[in-house]
Amino acid sequence: MAAALVLAFVGGLLFGSFLTVVAYRVPRGESVVGGRSHCPHCGAQIAARDNVPVFSWLLLRGRSRCCGEPISPRYPLIELALAALWVAVVAVLWNDQTEVALGLVLTFTLLAITLTDLDLRVIPNKILLVSAVAGVAIAAIGDPSSLPERAIAAAAAGGILFLVVLAYPRGMGLGDVKLTAVMGLYLGRNVAPAVLVALVVGSVVGLALKTRHGAAARKQAIPFGPFLALGGVIGLLAGDQLVDLYLSTFS
Repeated sequence: MAAALVLAFVGGLLFGSFLTVVAYRVPRGESVVGGRSHCPHCGAQIAARDNVPVFSWLLLRGRSRCCGEPISPRYPLIELALAALWVAVVAVLWNDQTEVALGLVLTFTLLAITLTDLDLRVIPNKILLVSAVAGVAIAAIGDPSSLPERAIAAAAAGGILFLVVLAYPRGMGLGDVKLTAVMGLYLGRNVAPAVLVALVVGSVVGLALKTRHGAAARKQAIPFGPFLALGGVIGLLAGDQLVDLYLSTFS
């Protein structure tokens, strides 16, 4: 397994770099496959040697080679975050290769959605659609018998959150509903604790802001996508244990 963990870490760094491109370009309607990476300050193309995940940022000391402007540390942090998530997926789900494949794609999706929702308050349909197609394809190849449960979980989770949006439209949007449905495809029954974690953490953060800022907190729009992403990661890595704990406690 050690070799697989190293491969997951390196792959996470590489795909983490691609993830930053996806999160930036897709919401703006730009192609993620065409065009070289360019400096956000002066527009110059970034050389391949300056586009190595994490290491280029460290070697350049966080500044662009072409114009000397600072490069946000979010880029290496995102690359490291995906690498850490992929290592966790491989370590926890190693005995089920289909779940490993699903976990790698899901964590990529959740991290990309977190960035777009934090930056632009949007959850792009294109990312969700590609993720949904990939999830169904992986499940159909690796575990076709699970497809009915995944479809039910997607419909149920998305439907329940849709009712929440109807009741409280200021708190969530349809993007959150669609993201929850996609999570259902990947997690199956484990989408239940994932959504529960998202609702609890989101409520705690909202209550903390209200306690600190009073009525002014109502004007602070907090995207719900990152909370769903957090719940999705917990549902992926510990969902079975949480569901079993619930069933053993209340059954």
